[in-house]
Amino acid sequence: MKEYQTITEISGPLVYAEVDEAIGYDEIVEIETAQGETLRGQVLESSEGVVAIQVFEGTSGIDQNASVRFLGETMKMPVTEDLLGRVLDGSGRPIDDGPEIVPEERQDIVGAAINPYSREYPEEFIETGVSAIDGMNTLVRGQKLPIFSSSGQPHSQLAMQIARQASVPEEEEGDDEEGSEFAVIFGAMGITQEEANEFMQDFERTGALERSVVFMNLADDPAVERTVTPRMVLTTAEYLAFEKDYHVLVILTDMTNYCEALREIGAAREEVPGRRGYPGYMYTDLAQLYERAGRIQGREGSVTQIPILTMPGDDDTHPIPDLTGYITEGQIYVDPDLNSQGLQPPINVLPSLSRLMDDGIGEGLTREDHADVKDQMFAAYAEGEDLRDLVNIVGREALSELDNKYLDFADAFESEFVDQGFDQNRDIEETLSIGWDLLSMLPKDALNRIDEEFIEEYYREDDSEREVVEAAD
Repeated sequence: MKEYQTITEISGPLVYAEVDEAIGYDEIVEIETAQGETLRGQVLESSEGVVAIQVFEGTSGIDQNASVRFLGETMKMPVTEDLLGRVLDGSGRPIDDGPEIVPEERQDIVGAAINPYSREYPEEFIETGVSAIDGMNTLVRGQKLPIFSSSGQPHSQLAMQIARQASVPEEEEGDDEEGSEFAVIFGAMGITQEEANEFMQDFERTGALERSVVFMNLADDPAVERTVTPRMVLTTAEYLAFEKDYHVLVILTDMTNYCEALREIGAAREEVPGRRGYPGYMYTDLAQLYERAGRIQGREGSVTQIPILTMPGDDDTHPIPDLTGYITEGQIYVDPDLNSQGLQPPINVLPSLSRLMDDGIGEGLTREDHADVKDQMFAAYAEGEDLRDLVNIVGREALSELDNKYLDFADAFESEFVDQGFDQNRDIEETLSIGWDLLSMLPKDALNRIDEEFIEEYYREDDSEREVVEAAD
């Protein structure tokens, strides 16, 4: 193994060195400083006679006397089932004072794209215990469903709640095969120490850590490491899903910090910037991460992704949410207005969407009336929202009796259905039961999106209406 002392330039997180042999792209590098410290890096650019190296731990302490060694292999993640219950840093090294990890194998972190022919269509329900998601924007196994939030919103608490509560409902005729095992891989990128402490305390307090692998890249860790973290997370997820038959839920927060790291590295390389200074290849880069979700024919396991991103300025036309929306299968919106009203979680169901929901609900999956209930609640809540604007102009007295019921429905929908607290875990039966309680505020003839059969079975007439009917009889 050759050792070079030919560093010619240091620019931000990048080190440039002269070489006299062909060096592979993405090859792992060790840099030994004059003080004896060994830093790890990766070849970012390789041309004749010179290479650009991005250093994971930052370039502090590196000078022209430092020696560079090229290891001849790309970055690999040591994987084993024993990773469950462990806490690692952003580049996959344990930070929980636990025993040394003995890997079953080491896998390339770039991963291989799932052959489209081998993909199995996602259509099994994942229960998050959050009514606004399970009832209105259902998550299915193998889906990628991002959460769009903004700075100062409680998306971290929502992420913890999903990580703690998410489960795959047992198949009918209860089977105890390994295929029903569920794991959560949590990848944090660029979060503060305070947020990291909150996450860890919650994982340990609730026992969720036992079925989880946690990767932590903090705000004061190098930006370059941030670009590696999601790939480490997804490599671990793929191993557990496709080789150990787990149903794996991957939660990545915050993808905005990841994209900022891409922009920082692009600026250091003096690349021509794209929209708002982000690299032109950011769409491709994000797709390489998001498209690693899915199911493969003949394999029991699945990888489901919930990436969380904070939209700068709460602007969903910003490049990060914009590109994410093109690649993923829907989005969940965390709403600042609902948050200011004290709703927990403050999910706005109207702009939210799960494109694969229709295939993951219904008889044998959730319940036969789920789709109709969801459609009717969407329509009634949208009507109530429109009427709120009208009330500001003409006053509530000018509205019809039915319009007033829609207004009451919208208020009750937010306070009883959406607002459940970050500690309450609702199963799908409870969620749909609350939905029917709310729909029963409306007259039967207003429920024009629900099958008559379901109305007869589940509609609960208001007590006052019952008394009127009884008096008439």
